[in-house]
Amino acid sequence: MSKYAGEEVLVVPRSVLDRIGTFQGIQTEGLENAIHELLDPANHFFMDRAAAEEDPSHKQLIPYCIFRCGERILHYTRGKSGGEARLHAKISVGVGGHVNPIDTGDGRTGSDAYHAAVTREIEEELDLPEDHQHRIIGLLNDESTPVGQVHLGIIHLIELTSDNVKSREDALADLGFTKLTELNGPMFDRLETWSQFCIRHLSE
Repeated sequence: MSKYAGEEVLVVPRSVLDRIGTFQGIQTEGLENAIHELLDPANHFFMDRAAAEEDPSHKQLIPYCIFRCGERILHYTRGKSGGEARLHAKISVGVGGHVNPIDTGDGRTGSDAYHAAVTREIEEELDLPEDHQHRIIGLLNDESTPVGQVHLGIIHLIELTSDNVKSREDALADLGFTKLTELNGPMFDRLETWSQFCIRHLSE
């Protein structure tokens, strides 16, 4: 039985990305229009995850939330209980996951369902010291890896005034904050690919 048995995830056809403008790495230009297109209910639907993981003609939408406290960025090591075996033992600065049908509760669609998923993922994975606002700062696409070919990241930045953050999941191990210069220096090669893109972008 597939480890994704029964799970459905939100996807957009690759043709939607082609229409917005295919790119490699992080895209910040035309962001408002791109987000509008991706989150338009006419342009996305739920698909069986096991099928989606093997189907580059669709992109799974993934909120990728980065938490910054002053000059330091939250990071963790992906544990074996995480859902994506191809990323185990890598350091990540992104918290998030798939958008699922549960996020459409109370009649939510489109942007409302997506942002409900963002809130759900953060609350499932982290115990935060304060209320938080997340703003979208870019899209992330990486066609160079099998994981990247079937996912499209929406990067959120959350500014915190306290670093008293705790993990609620075993999949997020060794939680801590480190200066951006360290992440872009000695620790860079240990980061998962998406985190490398984000750290480069935040360091510019």
